Amino acid sequence: MQQPLKLKIPSLTDNIRIVESFIDHAREYYKFNDDVYGNIMIAVTESVNNAIVHGNKSDKEKNVHLSVELNEENLSFVVEDEGLGFDYENLPDPTAPENLEKPGGRGIFLIKNLADEVKFSDAGNKVSLVFYLNS
Repeated sequence: MQQPLKLKIPSLTDNIRIVESFIDHAREYYKFNDDVYGNIMIAVTESVNNAIVHGNKSDKEKNVHLSVELNEENLSFVVEDEGLGFDYENLPDPTAPENLEKPGGRGIFLIKNLADEVKFSDAGNKVSLVFYLNS
């Protein structure tokens, strides 16, 4: 069984490039294919960006923790920030007519459409993204 890969970065949006390199390393380590790679890259970087900007309020003294683990036929990424969390149960629908012109609010919708499973922790400052490798 392979060990989980872990990364801790300060909350600076410039560190997204480190996350992209981490995902590339995970791709080599776990040998997952191109079909799932694009979805992982977009969903995980969006999750980390949300953790930096919304969770940790871009406070570089706070960190974002990222890990990835292979479980049977699934890759599981966990993104955790040091913020207070949010109410993930009551998010506005970005596809509703009244929200179409709003500049934000699509990130979690996008993540939920790219990952096979998305689970938030009780407070909302931790999210697990599961990607099926043989779907």
